Amino acid sequence: MLALATSPLGRKICLAAFFLTASTIVGSGGWKLGWLQSGLPDLAHQTPLWVAVSLVIFLAASLSSTVGFAFSAIAAAMIFHLVPDTIEAVQIMMVASIAIQAYSVAGLWRTISARACAPFLIGGIATMPAGIYLLLSFRPQAYVFSMGLALALYGAYMLFKPPPSIRMGGVSSDVAVGALGGITGPLAAFPGAFVTIWCGMRGWDKLAQRSVYQPYILILQVLTLAGLSLVGERSVLDGHIIAYALPGVAGAYLGLQVFQKLNDEQFRRLVNLALIVSGVALALK
Repeated sequence: MLALATSPLGRKICLAAFFLTASTIVGSGGWKLGWLQSGLPDLAHQTPLWVAVSLVIFLAASLSSTVGFAFSAIAAAMIFHLVPDTIEAVQIMMVASIAIQAYSVAGLWRTISARACAPFLIGGIATMPAGIYLLLSFRPQAYVFSMGLALALYGAYMLFKPPPSIRMGGVSSDVAVGALGGITGPLAAFPGAFVTIWCGMRGWDKLAQRSVYQPYILILQVLTLAGLSLVGERSVLDGHIIAYALPGVAGAYLGLQVFQKLNDEQFRRLVNLALIVSGVALALK
């Protein structure tokens, strides 16, 4: 553990994670308090909107692709501030996120097992309509806050504890965990939370984990997007919005290069940090 902390790569990871966590907490909290509202509009006026949004997407994709999730949690604070139309901001994040996940899945396809992914997908697809119904029928603020708080506390706790190793649990457990993601996907835009935690608790290495939750997140996002477009009144795939997939893919390329250099312990710590960041972002929504 000491060698990890003192190695050059370990120091860079810890430093980047610190600034990522701090900037997410300060940025989201600052917006809630109102003291960033004057500066960000000025930035948006000085820089063409597409340039500013593309830069945010690229940076968020680079950071999130090291662990395979948390793009929306990292990017949402800035994109919602830069794009005045809330629906368009959501569309941009959805398109960019799906492009990032698709590129990451393509990069991991040799290690992806359809048999390992199937139980999670069966559970997620089965409960996804219920998640969409709850999103359209109820105000999910209390649920999203509770989920965000739980994720942040879990990630913080696991940073300082050895990873649990659950050897028991078969197909039925995987289906149940996947079913939770089918509900949290539409409600909190975070389908991979429980699957990511479960894969880590199984004691799998970094490739085995991402080879399960990465395609799971991609497929659930695509199906959720399709479901929302069917029940909604506004098209999700506006032509000019698709272009925002490009900076997402560029960032995903960089993130995957970092991922390949991580060992399993470094990856585990970054996953827990990403859970903290995602939890804080959800709680402050």
